[in-house]
Amino acid sequence: MSTGLQVRDHGKGERILVVQTSFLGDIVLTVPLLAEIKRRFPEAELSVLCTPEAKSLLLDNPDIQEIITDDKRGAGRGIGGLWRQAIELSNRGFTLALSLHKSLRSALLLFLARIPCRVGFRQSAGWFLYHYRVDRDVRCHDVERNLSILKALGVDLEECRKDLRIEVESAVQESVKRTFSSLGIDRKEGRIVFGLNPGSVWPTKRWSAEGYAELMVQLKRRYPCEILLFGGPEDCKAVDGIQELCGNLGVSLVGKIGLRELACAIDWCDVFITNDSAPMHIAVARGIPVVAVFCATTPSLGFYPYSSRAVVVERDLSCRPCSSHGGRRCALGTAGCIRVSGAEDGLRGVERLLKGRGQPGSSNGHPYTPDFITV
Repeated sequence: MSTGLQVRDHGKGERILVVQTSFLGDIVLTVPLLAEIKRRFPEAELSVLCTPEAKSLLLDNPDIQEIITDDKRGAGRGIGGLWRQAIELSNRGFTLALSLHKSLRSALLLFLARIPCRVGFRQSAGWFLYHYRVDRDVRCHDVERNLSILKALGVDLEECRKDLRIEVESAVQESVKRTFSSLGIDRKEGRIVFGLNPGSVWPTKRWSAEGYAELMVQLKRRYPCEILLFGGPEDCKAVDGIQELCGNLGVSLVGKIGLRELACAIDWCDVFITNDSAPMHIAVARGIPVVAVFCATTPSLGFYPYSSRAVVVERDLSCRPCSSHGGRRCALGTAGCIRVSGAEDGLRGVERLLKGRGQPGSSNGHPYTPDFITV
């Protein structure tokens, strides 16, 4: 866009809808945009359309007036589901919609809802259904790509605040504290708490069970520490396998905390070691130092941990990335990327963060860029 869309002073009378119905990690990376909209247009009513799974990540966000869910893989499937969702949006009287999701379905949904001003990315499959289109720069981190949608409103990206922050209300914090107490987890002086997240939606984004197990053995040898294993119900088998390989050196949180409690539970960690996944972004959003193991995907896709309090460990393979998300299985049959390195490389990342104690800017002087260990 060369000219900015005019929004009334402070957003008074505006009802703004932000659409992001992709994965959980994508919702986390949308938070700076929500905060920037509310900062610039404080009198506007701000709503978010997301998946039912993502709703709990936004429940405690102070910038949002309403969360609307789109169960596009369930009740909202097909033409009928799309039409019902469009009617629901139409009845809410939105004046402006900003779509971060690039699918044709999202563009068609907003068109059918007759929202009078629709903004999307030029690279969207439904670009022709938007009134204003913004280029999505593949060279940028997704936080910045999301914020760039505001160019349609005449906002300069360089003037935007880019910090990630997921809020958690005090009642959720107390709930996590009680759960941890029942599991015998406590913060003890002189002991380091490591969080490990071995799961991911995509199998080729998961570091090997052997890698995590050996890392746990080495962490126990080198540090007085507690190791917490994170994961959803679908990660039970993977976590149990890791525990079996390492001799049950960790405390499993699988099935014991929900997604809303996850951010608060991660707060207990001094370092969070994780695959490229939503919990990686949540840890960043809670200010926790992160060691991120990248397997099938690469940081160049724009979804690396958006923090200098992070280290990315990856293997230099010509086949990476095999797709934008990673795949269900390795197309080459080698699965070389999930054996990204030995435990010593993960330990190098841990040591870098502990030496700096994960202070902002401690790794490279830039607040949003991690260090890299490439093997």
